[in-house]
Amino acid sequence: MSIQHDATNQAFTTTRDGHAAELAYTRPSDDVIDITHTFVDEALRGQGLADELARAALAYAREQQLKVKTTCTFMAGFVKRHQAEYADILA
Repeated sequence: MSIQHDATNQAFTTTRDGHAAELAYTRPSDDVIDITHTFVDEALRGQGLADELARAALAYAREQQLKVKTTCTFMAGFVKRHQAEYADILA
């Protein structure tokens, strides 16, 4: 699966079989990324796409040395389940 990062629209996106999935974020400060929303088209749910988008966003945050906030409830749960992996970049 190919995930694209659209920095202008502050989103990570992917498309499969004509259906879309997106993880949106804001940059409340230069060193913080706030993941605000995750959406996976109903036809794609249950296939792990939201997890893949989450991993892509968190990898980007780590590469850019950003601290991560999780306004999105899905992301809050994701980082809680994977706390040992991402504790160093959480705001």
